[in-house]
Amino acid sequence: MKPLFAVLAMTALPVSAIAETVEIDTATGPQAAPLNPAKVVALDLSAIDTLDALGVEIDGIPNITPPAYLADAFDGVATVGTLFEPDFEALAVMAPDVVFAGGRSQTVIPALTEVAPTLDMTIDATKLIDDAKSRITAYGAIFGLSPEAQALTEELEAAVADAKAMAEGKGDALILMTNGGKVSAYGDKSRFGWLHTAVGIPEAYPDVADGRHGEAVSFEFIADVDPDWIFVVDRSAAIGQEAEAAAVTLDNPLVAGTKAGQNGQIVYLDSAPLYLAGGGVQSLNHTLFEIMTALRDSNS
Repeated sequence: MKPLFAVLAMTALPVSAIAETVEIDTATGPQAAPLNPAKVVALDLSAIDTLDALGVEIDGIPNITPPAYLADAFDGVATVGTLFEPDFEALAVMAPDVVFAGGRSQTVIPALTEVAPTLDMTIDATKLIDDAKSRITAYGAIFGLSPEAQALTEELEAAVADAKAMAEGKGDALILMTNGGKVSAYGDKSRFGWLHTAVGIPEAYPDVADGRHGEAVSFEFIADVDPDWIFVVDRSAAIGQEAEAAAVTLDNPLVAGTKAGQNGQIVYLDSAPLYLAGGGVQSLNHTLFEIMTALRDSNS
């Protein structure tokens, strides 16, 4: 016979503690996640992207203007604070079965775990494609959608392989992000570095300083590097901020005189998917399609 205190302890367990779980990979290692959670909150846009691709309904989202392709996923869904500052009171009232956090919301995960079961689904930029596939697999396992997750993974792998094949022999590239009139360069260990490491496009300047915010550069720097390709991310456009457009910022003789400028190989990427939801499967496929289109249409 079980001791009385053990029986009382068992009867006092919350439902979430005895519900069926599945082990998944997270940013902090293997974790037990609730199986088929009924009420879901996602505070990371890459998570929302992939959950939407799998057809998972979300009950709580951050208050942010999403990339256009995620508009339907956000339509009519309750907001529970911002990416950086969740509304803990609203979350407590909602009582979600699981919260998917990460990226911009990663720092508040310890506090979120006090309110609801929370999983850190942050995607590491230095192994972005691998982490993206791991997250697809994890969400598939949680929601009983493993066949659908496998299909998404295979589609992503095929797109990466196709882009890599197309990039071979097409020259090097410099990744730039504009923010109003400011310009920063990003290397292979940055949030955009997978364009080099996964797609195989060589870096035009391998010594770009590591860091989430890139390295501030001048137009003279761009001219000196003289890349075959320039891939441009317009931060202001991505976040819906009124500022000088990237094409205006880079419209000068120094940039125009580069090999990229001379050959029509300055590519202005659709910035919102890449900047806001980088690592989501839809975002990745969208950017890969843009890259392949540019490579296919190039003169080199």
